[in-house]
Amino acid sequence: MAETAVISLRGVRKTYRAVTALDGVDLEVLPGEVHCLAGENGAGKSTLIKILTGAETRDAGEYLVSGEPMRPALTPAVARDAGVGVVYQELSLLPELTVSANLCMGRFPARAGFRDLRRQREMATAMLARVGLADLDPETRVAELPTATRQLVEIARVLGQNAELVIFDEPTTALSEQEAAALLDRIRALRDEGVAVLYVSHRMEEMFAIGDRVTILRDGRLVATEPMSDHTEDTLVQAMVGRTIESLYPGERAEAGDVRLELRGVRPVGFDQPVDLSVRSGEILGLAGLLGSGRSELLRAVFGADPLQAGQVLVDGRPVDTSSPRAAARSGIGLLTEDRKESGLMLGLSIEKNVAMASIRAASSFGVLRRGRVREHVTAAADGLRVKFGDWTDPVSSLSGGNQQKTLVARWRATGAKVLLLDEPTKGVDVGAKADIYRVIAELAAAGLAVVVVSSYLPELLGLCDRVAVVRQRRIAGFVDPAEATEEDVLHLASPVAQETS
Repeated sequence: MAETAVISLRGVRKTYRAVTALDGVDLEVLPGEVHCLAGENGAGKSTLIKILTGAETRDAGEYLVSGEPMRPALTPAVARDAGVGVVYQELSLLPELTVSANLCMGRFPARAGFRDLRRQREMATAMLARVGLADLDPETRVAELPTATRQLVEIARVLGQNAELVIFDEPTTALSEQEAAALLDRIRALRDEGVAVLYVSHRMEEMFAIGDRVTILRDGRLVATEPMSDHTEDTLVQAMVGRTIESLYPGERAEAGDVRLELRGVRPVGFDQPVDLSVRSGEILGLAGLLGSGRSELLRAVFGADPLQAGQVLVDGRPVDTSSPRAAARSGIGLLTEDRKESGLMLGLSIEKNVAMASIRAASSFGVLRRGRVREHVTAAADGLRVKFGDWTDPVSSLSGGNQQKTLVARWRATGAKVLLLDEPTKGVDVGAKADIYRVIAELAAAGLAVVVVSSYLPELLGLCDRVAVVRQRRIAGFVDPAEATEEDVLHLASPVAQETS
C-alpha cells in the first residue's frame, strides 16, 4: 500500500497581475524523506512555500495535507495546526525574550489563571533536547545566542508545534561551513524520525548531501520530480536554468595593472591593529574569515558607512574622503551591502530608480532628468545580468531575491566606479544568477576596476578571486593563492583555535 503524502499539490496556479508565478505545479512530499526544491530565482519556489504555509492564496489547484484537502483561503494558523512548519532564512525569533518564551509563544502553560513558569521551562527543555540542545539554559535570551544555535531553536519551535512537514528555506545562508554541516546532520536525524522535509537551497552540494528526491521548477512550471541520485550537478543546473553553464567561474584574465585601492594604517572601530592592504586595477581580491571576524566592518569603513579611527584610503594614489558614503561614492568607491533589503534597496521605488539612484547625474542633461536617457542608462547597466522583471517601473520589491541582487550590481556598474566592494554578492542567489554575476564581476575587473569580494562561501572565493586575504579577529591574518589553496587552508588560517594550538 502506497504511503500517504504528508503534503500534495496538484495543478496549483498563482498569478500576480500579468506575471504567472506558478502554472499547474504538482508536488508530493512523503514521510521520512528530504525533498529538495530546485530552481532559479523567479522560478516560483518562494510562491510555492507561501501557498504551503498559508501566506498566499492559490488561484487554482488542490492542496492536501495527509490526504485532507485544504481550502483555498488558507491562513498561516490553519496550515500550522495542520502540521506544516517552516524555518526561514531570516529567523522569526524575538531576540529580547528568553528561549523558553520564544518556544512556548502562543501556547504558554497556565495554572489557576497564571502562567506556569516551571512547566514552561520543562516544555522548552524537552523541545531543545530534540534538536541536540539539551544543555542550553531555556532562560537564556535569544540575543545572546550565536546564529547557528538560534537556527536550532527555531527548528525546535517548529517541531514543538507537532509539524509533520518542516520546510527549510535557505537555512545555511548565515552559517559557517562547520555550522552548516551540523545543521544538515540534524535534518538527517529528523528524516530518520519520520518527519517530512522540504529543503530549499542554492547550495548544490547541500542538496546532494541530504536530498532523497528533487522537484525542479523553471519559470513557474514543473520540469520534473526525480530521485536526487539521477542527477549530477551539471544535469541539475541544466534542468534548472534551461541552458548549459560550461563554467561557473570566469576563466583566465589579463594581468592586473597599477595599485588602484590602497589602505594605509586603516583602523575601523573595533580593530586593535591597523590594516594595510592594496588592490590593483583589474584584480579581484577576496576577503575570507569566520562570521564576526571583521570582514564586513572593513568594507563599511572604506565606504564611509562606519567611522575610521585612523588611517587613509587612497584611490589611484590619492587620499579620498571617506567621511560618508556620499563622499566615498563621489571618490569612485561603490559598496554592495550584505543585507540588500535593509541597507541596499529602496523597496518602495521602481527597479529603474533603484538602478539609477547612485548615478543620476550621468543620466541627466544640465540638471534635467530625461526619461529616455534614464532608461538607456539603466538598460546599459543591466546588460548581460539577465534581470527578470515585467517592466522597469515595477517596484523592486516585486523581484525575486536573486534579481534584487542583480539590480544592486547594476546600480554600481552604472556609476562608473573605480573600486567596487561586494559583501556577499551571491547571498540567496541561484546557480544561474551566480554565473551571470561572476561574469559581470570579471568584466568590471577587466575594465580596470579594483574589486573586493567578501563571501562566507569558500568555493566562491577560491574560484573567482586572484588573491584571498584572510581576516581573523579583526586583523589580516595572511594571504592565500586560490590556484593552490584548499578550503581547509583558508579555514586553518581563519580559525583562532587552530592558531592557538598550532
